[in-house]
Amino acid sequence: MNRRFVAFFLGCAAALRAETVPVPKVTKLPVTADSRPLGAANRTLEALDLAKLGYVEDEFIVSGTANVYDWHADGSVTVKIPNAPYANRILVRHPADPKKFSGAVMVEIMNAARKFDWGMMLGYLGDHMMERGDAWVGVTQTASLDGLKKFNPARYAALSFANPNPSETCVVLDARGGGKNAPASTTPMEDGLKFDMLSQVAAALKSSAAGAPMAGFKVDAVYMTTQAGDIVTYINAIHPRASLASGKPAYDGYLIKNVAAAAKIRNCGDTPGKGDARGTVKDTNVPVMAVVAQGEVVAGLATTRPDADGPAAKYRRYEIAGAAHIDKYAYASLPSFPDQIAASGTAQGDPSWPFSAKCDPDIPLSGQTLLKYSYNAALDNLDNWARKGVAAPKAERIKIKDGAVALDEFGNGVGGIRNPWVDVPVAKYETTSPGPGTCAELGHAIPLSKDKVKTIYSTPQEYARKVSVDVDKLVKEHWFTESDGKKIKKELATNERE
Repeated sequence: MNRRFVAFFLGCAAALRAETVPVPKVTKLPVTADSRPLGAANRTLEALDLAKLGYVEDEFIVSGTANVYDWHADGSVTVKIPNAPYANRILVRHPADPKKFSGAVMVEIMNAARKFDWGMMLGYLGDHMMERGDAWVGVTQTASLDGLKKFNPARYAALSFANPNPSETCVVLDARGGGKNAPASTTPMEDGLKFDMLSQVAAALKSSAAGAPMAGFKVDAVYMTTQAGDIVTYINAIHPRASLASGKPAYDGYLIKNVAAAAKIRNCGDTPGKGDARGTVKDTNVPVMAVVAQGEVVAGLATTRPDADGPAAKYRRYEIAGAAHIDKYAYASLPSFPDQIAASGTAQGDPSWPFSAKCDPDIPLSGQTLLKYSYNAALDNLDNWARKGVAAPKAERIKIKDGAVALDEFGNGVGGIRNPWVDVPVAKYETTSPGPGTCAELGHAIPLSKDKVKTIYSTPQEYARKVSVDVDKLVKEHWFTESDGKKIKKELATNERE
């Protein structure tokens, strides 16, 4: 064989290996009477006995090296700092019996808004994932590391996203778009390390090596989920370069809650602003499902894009009529109040209202199941598309009129993915509430008058019949799972109308 050709071939192979996502070091953390995970299933606001549910929970430290990237306005990505060390924690739940494992793993970038880990999407999807036999993996964000270390300094001592370039000076834009210098040393951690770390977490989950988090389980697909910017940045900037040794992508699909502008790729990187092409999800060779509640639609109009089908373009946007941005299910996986206080020094409100201030007028935290069930169906559609090649159904978008959601005669959103709450209404579903803080993101129901309901439905039996017909249609079209369809009928038939 020609030596020059051999040298060329070996050089190409070396370059290929350099782009391959490495499998990181994984160390299991033991649970003792004095040392346990923050966010353990039996110490959340809605505590679970995983053993009774046939599940187990383990915690690992994942460590390795990661690049810090620059993401340029034209969408190109370059390495700013190579091979900086990191160590992070992941929380893993999976069936105890490998035979009951579905083969699907959902990786959640846990929410860090309260400076400790919060499995928001687990609160929505947890019941359905256990029904399916899926595994769930919660990944800590940089902003939560201090909370973990405060919660248990010894257990989490090794965790680190140390800034590899603390002397760099950032240019930070003020509210009017002006620039000012801010030293990166004021932030001792480099958030940009997390993007390669996320790829390596997927590699570890797909590894069958002894000691790997899913060793002994046949992992067919790993998906990513979270709310908003980080997942958009990962899809657009990192996914194209994140291939495993098998040649397959690190992640096999994405489920996004509320598509928003992309997050910046490193501490001193710029945040793609409104209208920046980097903030719109790109065509991707794996399925991307964006689920957007009615209450999120207007604010996210800049990120809309068409649905797409094809080997290099698989995208669906599902806009849920009648749904607010957030409800009680998102908070189910918050750590218990004593653990929140141990991690951050404080806890907001109480378990029934986990906020520091009430809305005005006071409202209960919505227990409407619409958004929860919509995510369940989206997960099934994502999984069928990724593993079986069955393209997810397409849905019309919510109608916009004069910059606002168009409303029907009952005050509910027009268009979008339909459901019996808006198709067979007994209330007007507001997707925002007056008051401080989170109130603007919380929904509440205004029941229709009894006379109005009697005008629409001559008898309770007619109402129940219309609900049943609507649900059966929506289940057939894959907007609800069969299991959730039965639950909806029962909820509405027993007059649990919000």
